[in-house]
Amino acid sequence: MGLKGKYTAQIAVVASAVALSLAAWGAAALTDTEATAQAGDGGKGRTPASQGTAPAQVPPVKMPESIAHAAEAGGSAVNITIDDGPDPRWTPKMLDILKENDVKAVFCMVGPRAQEYPALVKRVVAEGHRLCDHTVTHDTTMDKKSVAYQKQQILEAKKMIEDAAGGAKVEYYRAPGGAFTPDSRRIAAMSGMRPLGWNVDTKDFERPGTAAIVHTVKSELSNGPTILFHDGGGDRAQSVAALEQVLPWLKEQGHGFSFPVRSTP
Repeated sequence: MGLKGKYTAQIAVVASAVALSLAAWGAAALTDTEATAQAGDGGKGRTPASQGTAPAQVPPVKMPESIAHAAEAGGSAVNITIDDGPDPRWTPKMLDILKENDVKAVFCMVGPRAQEYPALVKRVVAEGHRLCDHTVTHDTTMDKKSVAYQKQQILEAKKMIEDAAGGAKVEYYRAPGGAFTPDSRRIAAMSGMRPLGWNVDTKDFERPGTAAIVHTVKSELSNGPTILFHDGGGDRAQSVAALEQVLPWLKEQGHGFSFPVRSTP
């Protein structure tokens, strides 16, 4: 091969190498472009490693420590609150009645019950109701126990309920039997839950009869807007029947329905 032929061959080799390098660079650039496009397309495609970092946890907004009774909507609005569930027999019946009357309620749940029946918790959330922490063991003597015990009862139940709900937030805390303490209210408020009381105790957990439960609501509603029912802790047939009568009566009397306040009015 002559000198000219050697130069020609060398030029060809260099040209080939350059072509291969350009091809490799182009493929890499395309991959980066695709990754960027996929990341910007709602995460439908592959996410770049730099975007895989979990977002920082946002601390809950501290609520007022005072016990809430008022209705968010104000005026003549009332709040329906339902305690001690969820229960596979009674909670669905109450949910059906609330849905028929287009009424939203607060469900104050016992942690292990929520953990046992997550589908019911999810239904409560899906139908527009709010969640309330009613502790782990429903200990009505919590106000006589240590701060560490109160904290465990409140925060463990909150986690159980939120896990069962698929991440929906627990917005209130109600002490069993109203056994609030300054510490329990502070613990709840720091965790984003407003302490929640009641104005009308229907005493439905004592099963006094449907007529007696309805009468209590009618006679004690002047005490304030927050009404207490139960869907757990025993046979709640009377509670269900009373709720079915009370909701239409409240509407006939010109009452709307609301949720209890969370922030200070």
